[in-house]
Amino acid sequence: MCLGFGGGCATIELVEWGGLGHVSSSNGFLWGSSTSGPQTEGRLAQDGKGDNLWDYWYRIEPNRFYQGQGPDKTSTFYEHWEEDLDLLLETGHTAFRTSIQWSRIFPEGRGEINQAGVDFYRRVFEKIKEKGIHLLVNLYHFDLPMALQEQGDGWENKETAYAYQEYARFCFKTYGDLVDQWITFNEPIVPVEFGYFYDAHFPHKVDAAAAVKVAYHTQLASSLAVKACHEVDPNYRIGIVLNLTPAYPRSQHPADVKAARIAELFQAKSFLDPSVLGHYPEELVEILRERDLLPDYDPFELRLIEENTVDYLGVNYYQPLRVAAPRYAPNPASPLLFEQFYEPYVMPGRKINPHRGWEIYEQGLYDIAQNIKENYGNIEWILTENGMGVEGEEKFRKDGVIQDDYRIDFVKDHLRELHRAIQDGANCKGYLIWTFIDCWSWLNGYKNRYGLVELDLESQKRTLKNPAIGLKN
Repeated sequence: MCLGFGGGCATIELVEWGGLGHVSSSNGFLWGSSTSGPQTEGRLAQDGKGDNLWDYWYRIEPNRFYQGQGPDKTSTFYEHWEEDLDLLLETGHTAFRTSIQWSRIFPEGRGEINQAGVDFYRRVFEKIKEKGIHLLVNLYHFDLPMALQEQGDGWENKETAYAYQEYARFCFKTYGDLVDQWITFNEPIVPVEFGYFYDAHFPHKVDAAAAVKVAYHTQLASSLAVKACHEVDPNYRIGIVLNLTPAYPRSQHPADVKAARIAELFQAKSFLDPSVLGHYPEELVEILRERDLLPDYDPFELRLIEENTVDYLGVNYYQPLRVAAPRYAPNPASPLLFEQFYEPYVMPGRKINPHRGWEIYEQGLYDIAQNIKENYGNIEWILTENGMGVEGEEKFRKDGVIQDDYRIDFVKDHLRELHRAIQDGANCKGYLIWTFIDCWSWLNGYKNRYGLVELDLESQKRTLKNPAIGLKN
């Protein structure tokens, strides 16, 4: 199979090699993978890293984590980073996205620096650049230093946004000569939703007012980081990574259409609009005002958000969001939850990943591209996550190698939609799969595997899976 990505963006050939194909590119289109520090690095005694929310939560409630798998070990990248980075070239990477753990640099969130952590990231980034790989570095992947949570309720406290700016400015000054593109936050709506509406991220509150404060302070922090980045060097490029899951209504009934519109307000536009356009959607503001949920703010902060929009956008896409109008009126005594505005809808006949339970809908990627083109100035963007998680992946092992043809097909089908989007004018500059090596995934541990490279949890041995073997050939 050969796919030509035209339109002046890139020429990308996928030549059959037992599956996905050898990938080559021109005109700077990026190919690679994404991962994160808290999901891969692990910890060693005396490494100087401070606790983040996940370290603390695992210590006090290890029973909440799948098979007791916590963030203390993960994929041991902190110990095996050199051999892991050697695999980047073997698996055909021209780009790699990772993250810095805030608490590895500043164990208390601010103040004293952990020099061992500073030096670790310097060595890692230097090695990536020596290999000629485009480096994208994310500054925050759900990993707030626990000290800031204990001292002032974390992101509920506006001071955390300014502590984050100090941390970000330090990183820009320390690693700016090595990093090609910076990222402020990965999927910032996720900690808001699962930490303050539901029970899947610490501090697992159910408090809509706290959720709104956390969301606003996170956006303020992102804009402060953009400002600091351009102050350190106006040529540095910085963006934000958002999970832009399209919301599709069950039907064209006005109530279903409204439910989908509000779902996108909360799930996507709450960060997309201020990050790219510099302001919040009026309908979202009005919904919050009607419920007396607007956070404390001042005109200076809104002006700062308006004047410090991102240079590019990262987009994570796995599955669509299908919604319907709520079936029942809300209980006036219950806490405010998203279900009061919309509820999930399971579409009959949907294509499904039977090993993970998520719907597969490749056209959602095209719809995201059209939305960015038509409503967000066709800002430059990169597909920063797309992948297929599989539970019990060892059952596909043959002759010692995971034969994941299902993942090959998943990527192929999404690339076809990305190809179509670029032909129709999408300003997409790269494709990064989630993920490089099987990684730890929060409360799910290693239940679902996403990697190009298999990780044996007992021996920590790394083994290339089927598509990775093809890429290196």
